Amino acid sequence: MRRLFSILILLSVALCSYAQGGAVQNRPYTDLRPFHFGVVVGTHFQDMEFNNIGPQMIAAEDGSQTEKLVTCDQDRWDMGFNVGVLGELRLGTYFAFRMAPTMYFGNRHLTFRNHTDKLENGEPIVQTQDMKTVYIGVPLDLIFSAPRLDNARPYIMAGLNPVINLSGGDNDYVKLKRYDIFFEIGLGCDVYLPFFKLRPELKFCYSLLNSLDTKHADRLRDENMKMYARAVNEARSKMIVLSFYFE
Repeated sequence: MRRLFSILILLSVALCSYAQGGAVQNRPYTDLRPFHFGVVVGTHFQDMEFNNIGPQMIAAEDGSQTEKLVTCDQDRWDMGFNVGVLGELRLGTYFAFRMAPTMYFGNRHLTFRNHTDKLENGEPIVQTQDMKTVYIGVPLDLIFSAPRLDNARPYIMAGLNPVINLSGGDNDYVKLKRYDIFFEIGLGCDVYLPFFKLRPELKFCYSLLNSLDTKHADRLRDENMKMYARAVNEARSKMIVLSFYFE
C-alpha cells in the first residue's frame, strides 16, 4: 500500500512537469470563474499520537491493589481512501477559498502491551484493536497560487477541517470522540487538461483537540479491559492525504 502511495506521488510530479512543456494553453479562462464545483478522490495514511499515563493501580476482587504498567501505540501508518465534492470561490488573482465536504474511510491498528503480567518467555502480554474509522470532514482552505506557467500552476494551502467521527464500538479498548478538528497544510499543482483541470494535492492534517473519549473506560462492563482503556489519557489524530481534484 505504501508503494502505491509513492507511485501516485511520482505520477503527480511527472504530470505537473509534463504540463510545463511549452504547449498551447488549455482552458485559458478557467481560473476567471467566480465560483465552481468539482469532485475529489484520493488516499491517505492515518496515525495516532497517544499520551500513556504510566503505572496505574488496579483493584483486585479482595480489595487489594496492584500496580500495572500498560502502554498503547499505533505501531504503523494505516492506509485508507477518501472521496468528496468541492466548491471554490475566487478571491482574486492569486487567492481562492475552498470548501470540500469529504468522507474518509480507514483503519487503525492499535497495540497494547502489559509490561507487568508477562509471558513465560519474558515478553509483555499483547492485546490489539483494529479501529475502523469513518470521518465526514468539511475542509475550509485558503489557497495561494503562483502565476500560471503553460498548463501548470503550483500552489500552497492551509486551513481547518472540522470532522464528525461515525465509527467506534462500545466494547473496544479505545474509543474516539464524536467531533474533532484538524489543522491542515499542504501543496499542489493545477494541471490544465483539454476538458477539465486536474489538481494533485498533498497535505498533512493534525488534530487540534484531544480526540480520546476519556469516559469510555467507565462504561466498560469487562473489568479486565479497563486497565487497557485507561492506559492513555490523550490521543491526537494525524493524516497524510494525497487527493486528486477534478474541476
